[in-house]
Amino acid sequence: MGDHLTFMTPRHHAVRNFVVRELPRNGGRPLSLGQIAKALQLDPQLVTGLLDDLEKHLFFLVRNGRGEVSWAFPVTSDQTPHRLRFSTGERIFGA
Repeated sequence: MGDHLTFMTPRHHAVRNFVVRELPRNGGRPLSLGQIAKALQLDPQLVTGLLDDLEKHLFFLVRNGRGEVSWAFPVTSDQTPHRLRFSTGERIFGA
């Protein structure tokens, strides 16, 4: 697994950690590029490149047709048979 992570910079990790944490908090709705860039105080073009890298490696996240992050293992805003509920009260589908 370690070799598969070598492409990731601290910014890649920050984006991935943010979307995994925030998808459940976002009411089960996908996260937009603007939401991610604003929250992490990063340039939207940089975030686009980071999302491209993460999506290209397939294991990390998927964007929907509008370019929003809808899936970030282990959570997704897409309806699946797997429902998750966190101790904080958030609910979301499992990827």
